[in-house]
Amino acid sequence: MSGLHIPIGTPDGSRTTHAENLLAPNPSAMTLDGTNTWVIGGQEVVVVDPGPDDESHLRRVRDHLGERRVTGILLTHGHFDHSGGARRFAGMVGAPVRALDPRHRLGDEGLADGDVVTVDGVEIHVYGTPGHSFDSLCFWLPQDHAMLTGDTVLGRGTTIVARDGGLADYLRSLDRLRAVAESLEARALLPGHGPVLADPIGALDGYIAHRRQRLDQIRAARARGARTPREIVRIVYADVDRSLWAAAEMSVAAQLDYLDAL
Repeated sequence: MSGLHIPIGTPDGSRTTHAENLLAPNPSAMTLDGTNTWVIGGQEVVVVDPGPDDESHLRRVRDHLGERRVTGILLTHGHFDHSGGARRFAGMVGAPVRALDPRHRLGDEGLADGDVVTVDGVEIHVYGTPGHSFDSLCFWLPQDHAMLTGDTVLGRGTTIVARDGGLADYLRSLDRLRAVAESLEARALLPGHGPVLADPIGALDGYIAHRRQRLDQIRAARARGARTPREIVRIVYADVDRSLWAAAEMSVAAQLDYLDAL
């Protein structure tokens, strides 16, 4: 067994045997409780998604590690709430930053689908999961039967398809994660925001069903005469807090592009 422990309430301190979460203090409607910074390893560690450029959080992560050595910083993707503090944190701990997008790297090595990163005997398998963003990655920890999902799957609610992503890619990535979770007997999803998900198959099935339902709702809204993302949001997202409508418009635009390409 992985030894998974999920505390009640805030995800801060959530852990598996080899991964521990330190929550960044950037809560919002988009980031839920804040960005989950994951520390993986033993006496040597890698840090996944240092979070925004918030010195107090970065210092807290560094101080929490104590004498443990950081061998690398990995990014699930380049959005600021995950990557903004990476360079500052790299300077604090003397470690390279590895990412799919070269713009976010610090050092000679990037990350790509199929890569395996090892730290203190802990393997981290890299899966390319574009969709939320073009550079989204997920990280599988075989010893813990756990998958770090970044913003591809959140601990609560659903994610958006950002302007640098695409729905066709996202749907393929969800299908891939669903197949991988089943074949590798995943026991937990460790998201970039929100609590740990202890039912990976159920969570992924829910995500896939939700996306298909939204597409049906958008088709129906179009049939009623709605054409622009804003017009569709007013119909499809009428029960969603208006503070989230701008983000919803982004997702609707991606869904319209997807439908128009069929």
